[in-house]
Amino acid sequence: MVMGETKTYAGGCHCGKVRYEATTDLAQVITCNCSHCSMRAPILTFVPPEQFKLVCGDEAELGDYQFNKKNIHHLFCQQCGVESFAWGTGPSGKMYALNVRCLEGVDVSALSPMQVDGKSR
Repeated sequence: MVMGETKTYAGGCHCGKVRYEATTDLAQVITCNCSHCSMRAPILTFVPPEQFKLVCGDEAELGDYQFNKKNIHHLFCQQCGVESFAWGTGPSGKMYALNVRCLEGVDVSALSPMQVDGKSR
């Protein structure tokens, strides 16, 4: 895997009920210190809807957790409990937040995540 390269990745939950494909560049990934991320420890990358395709599963069937300002839909598999992606709407429109730990073939130890202060937002 070459950092700084836009590539299409397959990802999903632990049990395989949720599967998706997403095109992204893992040169820019983040970690967040908000109360939710502090407990889950995801490494995140963000993609617009045209770079995300849900292959297996249905967003309507996933559990949806929202907190604080309720801007982000933290979707999780109701069978295994893994949140492999979320979505929210920001100034530039809808964006998907992918948990890089749920992408196949990614060595997360090779990444250099930028830390974001979500606790103060």
